[in-house]
Amino acid sequence: MGVPAFFRWLSRKYPSIVVHCVEEKAKEVNGVTAPVDGSKPNPNDVEFDNLYLDMNGIIHPCTHPENKAAPKNEDEMMVAIFEYIDRLFNIVRPRRLLYMAIDGVAPRAKMNQQRSRRFRASKEGMELVEEKKKVREEVLSKGRYLPAEEVKERFDSNCITPGTEFMDNLARCLRYYVADRLNSDPGWKNLTVILSDASVPGEGEHKIMDYIRRQRAQPNHDPNTHHCLCGADADLIMLGLATHEPNFTIIREEFKPNQPRPCALCSQLGHEIKECQGLPREKQGEFDQFAGNAPSGIDVEFIFIRLAVLREYLERELTMASLPFTFDFERSIDDWVFMCFFVGNDFLPHLPSLEIREGAIDRLVGIYKNVVHKTAGYLTENGFVNLERVQMIMIAVGEAEDNIFKKRRDDDVSFRRRQKEKNKRMKTDAPSYIPGGQLAPQALGQRSGGGRPQAIQNPRQTAYEMRVQGRDQQNRTPSHNNSSNTDGSPVPLGMKRKNGDNDEDDEPPDNIRLWEEGWKQRYYKKKFDVDASDEKFRRKVVESYVEGLCWVLQYYYQGCASWKWFYPFHYAPFASDFTDIKDMPSTFEKGTKPFKPLEQLMGVFPAASGNFLPKTWRKLMEDLDSSIIDFYPDDFALDLNGKKYAWQGVALLPFVDERRLRAALEEVYPDLNPDEIRRNSLGSDVLFVGKHHKLFDFIVELQNGDAQGIEMPPELCHGIKGLLTLENGVIEPGKTVVSPIPALQDIVQNNACSILFKDPQFEDQYIFKACFLAGAVKPPKTLKPGDWEQSNSKQPWRPRLGFNPNRHQVHLDQSAFRTLGHVMSKDRAQGGSGVYSYTPPPSYQQGKNSRPPLMRAPPSLAVPLPSLRPQDSWRGPQPLFQQLIPQRNQGAEQQLAWNRIMQSQGGMFLQNQHRLGSGMPSHYQQRQDDRRGRQGYPGRQYPLPPDSGRHSWN
Repeated sequence: MGVPAFFRWLSRKYPSIVVHCVEEKAKEVNGVTAPVDGSKPNPNDVEFDNLYLDMNGIIHPCTHPENKAAPKNEDEMMVAIFEYIDRLFNIVRPRRLLYMAIDGVAPRAKMNQQRSRRFRASKEGMELVEEKKKVREEVLSKGRYLPAEEVKERFDSNCITPGTEFMDNLARCLRYYVADRLNSDPGWKNLTVILSDASVPGEGEHKIMDYIRRQRAQPNHDPNTHHCLCGADADLIMLGLATHEPNFTIIREEFKPNQPRPCALCSQLGHEIKECQGLPREKQGEFDQFAGNAPSGIDVEFIFIRLAVLREYLERELTMASLPFTFDFERSIDDWVFMCFFVGNDFLPHLPSLEIREGAIDRLVGIYKNVVHKTAGYLTENGFVNLERVQMIMIAVGEAEDNIFKKRRDDDVSFRRRQKEKNKRMKTDAPSYIPGGQLAPQALGQRSGGGRPQAIQNPRQTAYEMRVQGRDQQNRTPSHNNSSNTDGSPVPLGMKRKNGDNDEDDEPPDNIRLWEEGWKQRYYKKKFDVDASDEKFRRKVVESYVEGLCWVLQYYYQGCASWKWFYPFHYAPFASDFTDIKDMPSTFEKGTKPFKPLEQLMGVFPAASGNFLPKTWRKLMEDLDSSIIDFYPDDFALDLNGKKYAWQGVALLPFVDERRLRAALEEVYPDLNPDEIRRNSLGSDVLFVGKHHKLFDFIVELQNGDAQGIEMPPELCHGIKGLLTLENGVIEPGKTVVSPIPALQDIVQNNACSILFKDPQFEDQYIFKACFLAGAVKPPKTLKPGDWEQSNSKQPWRPRLGFNPNRHQVHLDQSAFRTLGHVMSKDRAQGGSGVYSYTPPPSYQQGKNSRPPLMRAPPSLAVPLPSLRPQDSWRGPQPLFQQLIPQRNQGAEQQLAWNRIMQSQGGMFLQNQHRLGSGMPSHYQQRQDDRRGRQGYPGRQYPLPPDSGRHSWN
């Protein structure tokens, strides 16, 4: 969803919703990497049933990463996607279903945003190439060095769009990947896999939600299913709440801001391309031994967003007393989701007076709780809007608009002033002031009173004098520098001074001035090119926006209401313009169909990406005599609309006329070849199972026949219901699955099968209920009284690992710290770096001051101490009695010596060895096994991990 900073605001306001993932890493043994066994219990102390992957959030970072080297070719991209999915699977470990959804053809309302993104990406790519060329010429002209420019084709991320050859190849690779994992990975053994590729219309996350909605409406659905959805978009949080499922979790990458990015010219960190000087690379370490070890950002961390905890927060915040009607928390959740649409989404621009960084959602919630007593009901029901009640909310927002704009201006001016002062302080070499008097710095050994510091008298007066001194010094600085530049050079007569500190010069001119009188007239004149007195036009804008609010809410709760509808303006109206909206239309045309894939490419691609289209179709984008050439401008205006960065601006592109586009394409449709015709057709979801699955035999029988549209038995597939259909090219057991990637092997002994899958169908007038299902059990309360406090300085925030609140993190005791201190100090004494190494403790050092061992072996049996393994470093070296193993070729005298030694110790070591195992200290308690083979701790009230018996494959 187009809601910048939404997750940042949400995680700061409700911090307990975030849980850091516990990830089990693959281990390397003798140079061979042992993969993670996903069939074992989840290390996060929770068991998930279903995992849904919004694949576009995986495809983009794997094909063109921002903080590491990009893959060299398409095959490496596919392997990177496989590894990313494997990592997510090993973290979540679903037991029932894996649903992978790739964005297909989107509704027309979404295509406008896709068009804006792709035109902007193409323009930024060309500008980057020109900037690199210009800066390279400047640097080389100064006699400096730059690495040779690599001659390679730039990867156009616009190819990640339905209908391209790249997406078609991705679908083939994913089918191979699923078949391979079902044959080889024990974690996939009893799993149902559904792949919805780019040929299936709909956005990935909404295809997932449509699947959940339709399964919830089935009598066999388990209302306590634990869902986990992977994706970084903010709308996933809204969609998860809209399902009203009690157990819904979102997994996403942890965002780490200000990550260093290498310069595109010299590949060095610390500067951007426009600041590149072609300087030699700085030495990394004394001998440049750390060169090439810069952080690459490969191992990103993942976090869980627990929507069950978010529901707890919202229940406390939205609960209202003394209502004239019965309070329904599920209905208030729907109203909260609806109000979030006003701060922005993928289909509508946000209202000018509502910015999430300014607390817009909190403002809306406050107004909602004040107004709901007058509305006599909720704003929404099952995805349909009550416009009369919404109007009361908008009137209250409109009354505060003028004050909102003035406060925004005051905050902006204050921020610029503070930033300017900060920049000025950072540029000065000397400190702003030096403490004097009692606080004046003194050299050691020159203090009065024998070198001991004296007690400060009257510190308040001293601090006041220091502030006055700093203020006077700041007041003298501007007048002193009026006749010089920021670098100290004089300004010639008649020339303006260089003002690098003035942030106002960097800000775009604001011709609207919402903080001054007449802001509404200026807004409509500049943005819409109409006069504000044109009530008919303003009414049309408001009507389109209200229609959009109704469409978005239905899209979230009932599915796509119309594939043709879109908001026909670049800007939103004001909240004060929402008058008399209760009678505005909120219904949509029925029976609309989505675009075909190649038709969507013509609607969203710029001419620079025309190489992904057939030749005759490409000419329509490039030929000046084309009837639709105006859809593809070479350049376009970008309105920052009061924002600072280009990505926040509005791309002023012409809207595509669907009738003109279809009329132009009718002439070039006959030029498509068979492969292009196949890529231009709409497809279906594919269901995969392995030989251990209960549904396997049923699908094999269908593959041997010719039945079409057979209902899937829900008792064989965890309650999942749908229609199964045969098609050529499905995966059949016993037949080789050819690898589309040359570096990967074919699956010769295949024991997996696939078949086309279609969600359960309902009548057009059917309404999916947005409610808590019967039989659903709310999870135990997680929040504690301390979690409601917005700020608690006594207990700083600490990241939480896993879902178990009783998890104890690993820590070192005092003896371990002493060992580390010894090792580091010894390493430093030997000229090392002082970092941890595997040096034995003092008791094992051979020297004149070392303590003699308790037991000495005969000289003939002495064995050198082996090197420690990393995983055994916490135990220290192996005890000496375990190392003295007699060899077969030794004499009887040596054997007798060994026996005498052991008898002299009273058999103590052998008894401990037999009772506790190898090397375990005697004060440790042996863990007792429970009936399931797992071990518990006697005397401690630590609960065992949840039993995975209900997911047993035996």
